[in-house]
Amino acid sequence: MEKNRLEAFSDGVMAVIITIMVLELKVPHGEDLPALAQLWPIAMSYVLSFIYIGIYWNNHHHLLQASHRVTGAILWWNLHLLFWLSLLPFSTGWMGENHFARWPTVLYGVNLLACACAWFILETGLVRHHGPGSLLAQAIGRDTKGKASPLLYLLGIAAAWAGYPRIGLAFFAGVALLWLVPDRRVERLIAARDKGSGDVR
Repeated sequence: MEKNRLEAFSDGVMAVIITIMVLELKVPHGEDLPALAQLWPIAMSYVLSFIYIGIYWNNHHHLLQASHRVTGAILWWNLHLLFWLSLLPFSTGWMGENHFARWPTVLYGVNLLACACAWFILETGLVRHHGPGSLLAQAIGRDTKGKASPLLYLLGIAAAWAGYPRIGLAFFAGVALLWLVPDRRVERLIAARDKGSGDVR
């Protein structure tokens, strides 16, 4: 089946997730800067999760750019990813409202780990569907960042669980920074394919 509906639906869900998160930013009771400063944990949590949603949206777009068609199983794997992403507003809000306390930070890390595992399942399913010699398989390659991310999440969860939630949060932010570095593999391969086929889109 065609991938267009899957891509459009996923874009819509991620947009709604961001909207829900920003609605959780409450106006402070006060007109001075100290009143605004009290909201910094909530604002910081929102920024981090916004970056994560942006990373997933960007990579999801690239993943489907290198794909041709999807199966019913892939639709479910994609929904599995969206399920865990849809829980980010809850885990983000709980962590921010409680100023990065131990268990809210642990839950946030578990949420991020679940998103990463769901992404791996979706990515693996698409590669298997298109074949080991496909453009998608070439673009993903060894996927070093994708394999390192769950390990870093686990270290962050362990640090937060041991009573050092700020260190755990540093691990989570570090993974986001790792993925903020632009990955041009898919773009380069698609450009080379289109040039070779005479596609001028």
